Amino acid sequence: MLGRPASLTIDGPAGELEVVVEDPVGAPRGLAVIAHPHPLKGGTMDNKVVHTLVRAFVLAGWRAVRFNFRGVGRSESAWDEGRGETADMLAVVAHHLSDPALAAHPLALAGFSFGGHVAAQAAARLTQAAADQPAVRAPATLVLVSPATSNFDVPAVPAHTLVVQGEQDDVVPLASILDWARPQQLPVTVVPGAGHFFHGQLGVLREVVSRHLRAEAASRAVASAVSAAP
Repeated sequence: MLGRPASLTIDGPAGELEVVVEDPVGAPRGLAVIAHPHPLKGGTMDNKVVHTLVRAFVLAGWRAVRFNFRGVGRSESAWDEGRGETADMLAVVAHHLSDPALAAHPLALAGFSFGGHVAAQAAARLTQAAADQPAVRAPATLVLVSPATSNFDVPAVPAHTLVVQGEQDDVVPLASILDWARPQQLPVTVVPGAGHFFHGQLGVLREVVSRHLRAEAASRAVASAVSAAP
């Protein structure tokens, strides 16, 4: 297990959910919730790609929350083919957005492989709900690493979504990602030579995500300055 802060549990839709919270230096600029790969194939919140996403968000000033899906680690209940796992992610989001320190700050969702499918599903639900309920916060940032397009129905995502894919991924083939992205005219960042788990390329993955977060932060700062101008 990778070194990390101690986990804690929160109430979930089917029992307790195990989570780990990591904060940046200083006040967080937003909340990032990160989902792990397939639970029935050994996926947990301690996966190295998930850990890399956490590091990128924390270094960019976000509070990063990762969690174990139901039936994994100390999380209760059992595998639910993506339906319950999406509800788990939404519960983690709702729990942590109740912190006053995150009021009016942006929300980011991220996920790897099966977790990318779940993050995209959760983002779609929050975006739809926010259209009718002003109190619901839609994600401002969505980061998907090798989302499981070959095995699950990954929904369309916003145009500003970052999708990162390994060129030599033999679990989620690049062709499957491109077939999913093409109808949306969605750019895909391909890491040459990388496999599904980005062995030897985790530093490259972290830098790709970090650059994206810096660019989004700069855009938000410009937008805020323009809106505040007399």
